[in-house]
Formats: sequence, C-alpha cells, structure tokens
Amino acid sequence: MRFTDILVKKGALSQDKLASIIAKAEEKDISIEKVLRAEGISEENILNAKAELSGLAVKRVLKGQVPFEMLKKIPEEAARHYRFVPLGIKDGYLEVGIIDPSDIEAKRALQFIISRMNLPLKTYLITEADFDSIVEGYKGLGGEVSKALGDLEMELSEMGSAAAAAAMQKELANGDTDAKIVEDAPVTKIVAVILRHALEGNASDIHIEATPDKVKIRFRVDGILYTSIVLPANIHEAIVSRIKILTNMKIDEKRKPQDGRFEARIEGRDIDFRVSTFPSFFGEKVVIRILDREKGVKSLEELGFSPDHLKVVREMVARPYGLILLTGPTGSGKTTSLYAMLEELDREANNVVSLEDPIEYNIEGISQSQVRPEIGYDFANGLRSILRQDPDMIMVGEIRDKETAALAIHAALTGHLVFSTLHTNNAAGVVPRLMDMGVDPFLIAPTLLMVIGQRLVKRICSDSRKEIPLSGAFLEMVQKEIKEMPEEARKKLPSFDKIFEGVSSPICPRGTRGRIGVFEVLYRTSELETAILNRASEQEILRLARRQGMVTMREDGLIKMFNGNIGFEEFIKL
Repeated sequence: MRFTDILVKKGALSQDKLASIIAKAEEKDISIEKVLRAEGISEENILNAKAELSGLAVKRVLKGQVPFEMLKKIPEEAARHYRFVPLGIKDGYLEVGIIDPSDIEAKRALQFIISRMNLPLKTYLITEADFDSIVEGYKGLGGEVSKALGDLEMELSEMGSAAAAAAMQKELANGDTDAKIVEDAPVTKIVAVILRHALEGNASDIHIEATPDKVKIRFRVDGILYTSIVLPANIHEAIVSRIKILTNMKIDEKRKPQDGRFEARIEGRDIDFRVSTFPSFFGEKVVIRILDREKGVKSLEELGFSPDHLKVVREMVARPYGLILLTGPTGSGKTTSLYAMLEELDREANNVVSLEDPIEYNIEGISQSQVRPEIGYDFANGLRSILRQDPDMIMVGEIRDKETAALAIHAALTGHLVFSTLHTNNAAGVVPRLMDMGVDPFLIAPTLLMVIGQRLVKRICSDSRKEIPLSGAFLEMVQKEIKEMPEEARKKLPSFDKIFEGVSSPICPRGTRGRIGVFEVLYRTSELETAILNRASEQEILRLARRQGMVTMREDGLIKMFNGNIGFEEFIKL
C-alpha cells in the first residue's frame, strides 16, 4: 500500500485523479507530493496519510528553527540525496526529519551517519515544504550568515552600501576604531563565515559574483564550481570593500582589475588567500585562491605516478644538471608535482632555491622567494639574483617569456638542475614552444632532461563504487585505445572486462573525492636530441616518443580507469 491509496480511501482523492497525478509527476520528473499539493491536496492530509502508513510521528518545523550548527550533524549532500535533515537534539536523542520512510537506502545511510555520532535516533515525518526550507539553511550557510546579514541590511538601509564601506575604511585609516567593533561588524562576520566554510569544504577557490538581483558565492571543489551561498545584491559593495581592506587594495578603484593577498588564522591553521578583482557589468567580481600551507607536500606516489613513471622521474631528478619542465593548463597540479620533486632532493648537501608566485607550501631546507612584478622583481630578475647565490638546484615557478627561458637554459648549461613549468597542451609541445620563444635548438637539445605533461581528474571513492560491464560501443572504443598503446604498457594492463563508476554513499555523496593526476613523461634520448637539433615539429616529436614507448595522458587515464581509480566519464574527457 502507498500513502496515496490512503488518501483515496479517506476520500481526499479519487482513483482517476490519482492516475492523472502519477502520470503528471512522471512526465515532469517531480515528486508525486509536489503534484498533489499543486492539485489542492493539503499538506496535512498528505502528512497524515504517510504517518498512518509508516507509524511515524509527524513534526512541523518553523522556518529558521534549525540552526546551522545542527545542520552540520548531517552533510548537505547526504541530506539532499537521501532527503532527510537533522531537526535538533532533545532528551539526548538526535531528531531527524525524513520525507519518504519507505526509502530503504535512506534508512541505511541515516543509520550509518548516526552510528558515527554515538547518539540515539528519533525519526519524524516532515513535509517536503519543511524539508526544502531546512535545506535552504545549508545554501545560506545557516544562521551565522542570516544574523549577520540582518544586521548588515539594517546598516545599509540607514546609510547605503557605499557610505558604509567608506565609513569603515575611514575608521580603519584613522586608527580610532575599537578592534572589537571592527571584528563584530556584520560584513566582517559574513566574509569570515564564507572563508571558514570554504576551508572546511576543501575548496581551492572562492568566486564572488554580482548579478542584477543577487550576489552568488561559489566554491571550487575538486575542480568543479558549486554555488554555496546566495546573498542580496545590495550588500555586494560592502563585501568587496571588506575584502579590499584585508588586501590593502584601493577601495575607490572599480574600473580596473586589482590583485592582492592576505593571511588569516582559521581554526588554528595559518591560511594564505590570493585575491583578484575584475570589473564586470553588474559590479566587481572577486576570486580568492586558498593556499593552505599546513596541508603539506604530497609524495610522487600520492599524486598518481605509475611505477614506470616514478622510475624515470627519480632517475632524472637525481641528475646533477639539466632542465626539467612540467606542462599542462592552469589548475592541472604542475606546482604540486614540482614540490613533490623538490622533496626528493638532498636539501642538506645542496643549496636549493626557488622563485615562486605565490609560495604555496613551505619546504624545509629550501630558500623560497616570492616574486613581486609590481616592484620589478619578476622571474627573470629573480633568476639572475639566484645565480649569484651559489645554487645547486633552482625551481622557477613558470617560464613566461623569452628572457626567463634563456636564463633557465643558461643555468642548466652551467651545471645547475633547473625545475620549471610551461603552458602547452602536451609534453611534445614543449620543444616547439621554447623555439617559438626564441631559444635556439642547439641550446635545448643538451639541457632538456625531461618533460611531464599532466591533467587532474576526479578520483572515485574506494568505498563507494560499483562495477559496470564493458560492452558495445564503449568496449570497441577501449579496445582501439589499447591497440594503440606501446606493447610494454599493454602487457601490464589489468583485466579490462569491467570498469568502475562512483556511486553516492553517506560518506561520499558525489561518488568521488579528491583528484588524481594522469601523466605522460618525455625524457631525453640521443634520438630526441637529434630531432630537436633538426627542428622537429610537435607531431614528429610525438611519433618518436611513441616509438620509444611513451604512454600518453589518455592512456595513463585508461590504466587508472581499469585499476578503479577513475570512472569512465572522467576518462573520456581526456
């Protein structure tokens, strides 16, 4: 029996009407309950029918009644997927509201989450409307923002956002503002909550965007942007001004982009924030990059290098001199890979110096320097200074121009091991790119030790995945990919009759967590040196590397898919 049958039995609904409602719900892909409400069936009747069927007690929830601290008991993704929410703690019991008591998966997920809290559970039936209202608390980052928002809107209604921002700046400039008052200012609280929740959610970036009727806050997690909070449009200027104050930017300059950075101590961790503003039609857009130095440097194994790749990388890193380059688009993990290689160096017996923008992690035993182009201290000037510091190994954050490229090549020729990054689509494209920058082939050939091309893809949760068979067009495509792989790589492939995909679970609602690298490694051989001297094109270099057994990024992704590290959807993006 379904709860709709009880509605029919009690005369609240006719059998013909029920059939029409079910058809409409299927057509629009929405819940039957939403259609029932739209057809005039009261929430009380729906809830009472569900209660009679399940034997659960009913609970109504007022808007804003569940504080954000309580919402933290159940992750947002689990709440949205399984459609249950925490309501409160009463008499030592955690009270949870659920929409569909017949959902076995939801019940199992709830039991799993509760078992980790060591709290007894009481389950109540709630309406879809109440559920939607409570879930909105996640999107708004709960009562913390709501209260600060209310206070801020009151201030803005009295003096206007521009005036409020100007007043704040004036008070700070005069130095006569009580520190506690500044700390308690509503806009300060809102910005602090945004930063803290981004950090708790393992976000790498925060995007603050103005639209005609709202301010949208998005967090980038595992490479994907998610809308996390929506605020009224009239507080945009105050929020941007607060961030500009933190970074010492000019508050009254809104016509051109600005860059800045600031540090904050959040939950006992020192975090760096790199900030960029960009003028747009509805107001300045702000992007904040989060640099958590205390996360530490990952090892090469943790990044996802295969045993074959590790062997080559460690052999090249052990060389006394030469140039090692990493390539890939922005956000592909190049700097993280560079740090992992620097960790492999003997920093006690060698003088290791780095030039970075920004310094993302502190590594013991390395003299790390932050470039500052605004005062003329760029990569080229910094590299000249480093060469006067008796270095053994040098890391240059990025080769952006001919001058830096020439200096890096010169350093490699004169007995230094140089690490850097370059923007190309693949490893084979590095040589033509250096030539385009004006570096002569006879300088590239003897210095270039290794090029690593890389991308980042979402990693499947090991405890939240399922096998899917390979068949049809997918199987044909995979077989074609395997046929083109180097013979040695083919021999090491695991069984390819099945692959995996991530599935939602209480501890991994998206089915993926974190990212893993896919790599291709091009290293120096006598044949490659000859090809460079002959000004070989990207395609010629790639063909040569393939003959020598290079596994491409796509093929490395294929291997990781068969090993259960990534899903098919991630593989086909490569």
